Amino acid sequence: MPLRIHTARRALSRAAASSRLATPFARARGAARCVAALACAVLVSTNLAACSRDEAPWQLTNVTGHLPDLAFSLTGEDGKPIDASAFKGQTTLVYFGYTHCPDVCPETMARLMQVLAGLGTEEAKHVRILFVSVDPARDTPAAMHAYVDAFDAEHARGLTGTDRQVESLAKRYRVAYQMEKRDPSGNYEVTHSSAVYVFDRDGRARLLATSSDSADAIAHDLRRLIDATS
Repeated sequence: MPLRIHTARRALSRAAASSRLATPFARARGAARCVAALACAVLVSTNLAACSRDEAPWQLTNVTGHLPDLAFSLTGEDGKPIDASAFKGQTTLVYFGYTHCPDVCPETMARLMQVLAGLGTEEAKHVRILFVSVDPARDTPAAMHAYVDAFDAEHARGLTGTDRQVESLAKRYRVAYQMEKRDPSGNYEVTHSSAVYVFDRDGRARLLATSSDSADAIAHDLRRLIDATS
């Protein structure tokens, strides 16, 4: 087996084994390390592949062939069931967060707005941003609608669901999250992974953007992905 494939599969197998041993809540404290390890392992394998084929490398982490296709059954902003087929034909960015998030979520969404601006009107038409709640107890369809509309009503969609639905989707893409201890007022924060997953128009997982990736880098790779599949 070639080194690049063996290395990536070994790293993903370790991540999968960890997922089976605990719920997403229990895995949350290692969320950043898990995403970083995944990105590092895949980066090594894809860089070796690019060198062997003399291809230009992606600025984001290329996860092609290492993560499953986009698939989910959740609830849309209108309160109706929705699945991945609704976004077929679009380049889809998936981010897991919650509407009460004090920092990372609004920062990430703001960065994705910069990405859309960098793409321009025509190319942005091919992009959809899915904000998936990891706090379904508070994130009702109405709350998700208000949140994403504050950023971009045209390109962004808020998705929520039952605890089981969210947990299943999080496990599918190795996303960890955990509800923290409530304060005296009953409020709480949710610790969660912060990566953005990029799927092509056919629903295939292609790229992974982390907090260290700039809006320009994301826009660069999205443009390349859109051009390649249009």
